[in-house]
Amino acid sequence: MEELLQRAREVAIEAAVRAGQVAKERFDGTFVVTEKGEHGDLVTEVDELAEREILQRLQEHFPDHQIRSEETGWSGVEGDWLWLVDPLDGTNNFAVGLPVYGVSITLLYQKRPVLGVIYNSHLEKLYVAERGRGATLNGNRFEIPSKQREAHKLTVGWIQGHLVQKHAEAMALKHHLDLTSKRVLRLWAPTVQWSMLAQGELDGIVLYNSEGDDLYAGVLLALEAGAQVFDFEGNPFDRMNPEPYLIACHPEQRETFLAIVRQGLGR
Repeated sequence: MEELLQRAREVAIEAAVRAGQVAKERFDGTFVVTEKGEHGDLVTEVDELAEREILQRLQEHFPDHQIRSEETGWSGVEGDWLWLVDPLDGTNNFAVGLPVYGVSITLLYQKRPVLGVIYNSHLEKLYVAERGRGATLNGNRFEIPSKQREAHKLTVGWIQGHLVQKHAEAMALKHHLDLTSKRVLRLWAPTVQWSMLAQGELDGIVLYNSEGDDLYAGVLLALEAGAQVFDFEGNPFDRMNPEPYLIACHPEQRETFLAIVRQGLGR
């Protein structure tokens, strides 16, 4: 397994960097944009080009692994190993010329993330997380900085799933976060938010039912940087879940965030 993980790391980094370069080269250029789904989400030809760069490398080096990718869906035979791919996380931003987007590649073993690669090509920031081995930014180890802040000084990242829309409970919780904290940030690019949390640029993340191909690389990055990730009941989170409701923050802020979320949910 050690040899496989080393090769997986090398291939995932190469794939993420190349996909990110494709996006950066086409940013501010001309490309086809179409709507997908019933809620007006977007997909561009750049998503597809970037995805192709990733999939051809994964399929070449790991033909017996299953893959779930944002645009093409499932491929391969189900087994212990699963790759999750979001070739352009933040497509809606990219399509309107907002440089807040990234590439996300995750390898899971028996539904637990063991490798996560996030590449912010616009800023040339490459994040790599390996289970039990810490987190790196452009090859340098880093940890989430310690911050003890009162609730009204917190900057909180908000992530919600596509199907949540204007769900009453979700809107009530977000409104409570708006009232309680200094700022609530919703970027429409979850991998960017997870990397910001891991570096201490966000105090925490509250995620409401947002499972997708961009989630688990971010979770692993946060965990390996020293953050805690747990559900709204306070239970640790580190494996696939089709309907996650999560809080992520520095361990010192755990009780503060749990109290805020429980208040927002009326519990």
